[in-house]
Amino acid sequence: MSLTITPVKCDDKKDEQSHRSAWLQFIKSVATFKGDLTSLTAPPFLLAPTSIVEYSAYWAEHPSLFVSPAREECAKKRSLRVLQWFLSTLKHQHASKDENGKRKKLKPLNPFLGEIFLGKWLDNAGTTHLVTEQVSHHPPTTAYKIWNDAHGIRLEGHVEPKAYFSSTINIERKGYSILHIDKYDEDYLITMPKAHVEGIVTLQIAPELSGVSYIRSSSGYTSRITYSSKGWLKGKSNSFTAVIYPHDDESNPLYTLEGRWSDSYTIKDGKGKLIDTVNLTTLQRTPLQVAPIESQHPLESRRAWKNVIDAINANDIFATGHEKSKIENSQRALRRQEKDTGDIWKMRYFTQTEEDPVAEKLSIDSKTATAGSVERTVWKFDEEKYRKVMQNQRNGIKSPTHARFDSGIGIIEIEEI
Repeated sequence: MSLTITPVKCDDKKDEQSHRSAWLQFIKSVATFKGDLTSLTAPPFLLAPTSIVEYSAYWAEHPSLFVSPAREECAKKRSLRVLQWFLSTLKHQHASKDENGKRKKLKPLNPFLGEIFLGKWLDNAGTTHLVTEQVSHHPPTTAYKIWNDAHGIRLEGHVEPKAYFSSTINIERKGYSILHIDKYDEDYLITMPKAHVEGIVTLQIAPELSGVSYIRSSSGYTSRITYSSKGWLKGKSNSFTAVIYPHDDESNPLYTLEGRWSDSYTIKDGKGKLIDTVNLTTLQRTPLQVAPIESQHPLESRRAWKNVIDAINANDIFATGHEKSKIENSQRALRRQEKDTGDIWKMRYFTQTEEDPVAEKLSIDSKTATAGSVERTVWKFDEEKYRKVMQNQRNGIKSPTHARFDSGIGIIEIEEI
């Protein structure tokens, strides 16, 4: 006998009151929880129809800005272009509303181990590729590579978010990215700012950035970005001040950028002369092209989470919880099986290493370690693995399409292609 779950939708005032009550109860549990909040299960109505692995796409949603530094011959101006590209990645990644003005859901889906997200951008900059893989579940770590061969530029990195409660929900993002430009054999070490959630009592959720992040180049320049938010009496939300200066000479800035990462900012030279005003709201995003669901590998995010995403978009909280539990329970069973057999999940595109000479060389020393230290364990894109996957695809080796993969990423062994 089959069990049919009747869709239960939440779209009236009574449901809004129920959501508010559930939200306050969730916040109470968060406030008393000890440990990483990413391990908590959020109420279904808070879930966004997107996995965290898709967040790496924000790095290159403006491909022309991503490749722009490769076209600049002056090292000082290249650092400025890298900083401008970085600032352009913040708005939609941390926005509380989508492009249609609709408020976003708070909690993205937690990726399962081995989950992948693949895509590419096609525009005047040529083809820009994206490969993302969830390389660890505890702690959650996402590795990614973005590259454009025509311009000889690539970004590679990994991020390990950790959430905790202190007056509000706070998120620290360990990890870093390395931007490399072939033409100048130049590298940039990029760290990420801290984030926190505002409006948790009123349920008017708004992510905000805080602290300091850095971009440090092998050509001799450092960008320091300081983030601030609206205070009780003054200030504006999403504010920042960034300075570019020669290494170890912060007292002599070459450029100062100031404004709001969600709106606009000004650029001034070292003498305080206005050079330009940049309006981030007018930037056109290039759509990321992703394979149709039916053509995707079973481990690709949108195929693996399809039933959950469909339920979230249908506002069906029971189906959301049911489908999400199927994936989570199957993953737990797979981890138990691996433990019993002594097997270790093999990453498809990335390899773990304990060294990253480029990051170690560019990291700020312990005396000024506000940029963060380089982790002992890092994840690097494995070109050999990638070539093997691409070769197998060209030779017509297909992925398994058993329905069990699409209802929980089952225990059946997945063919390596």
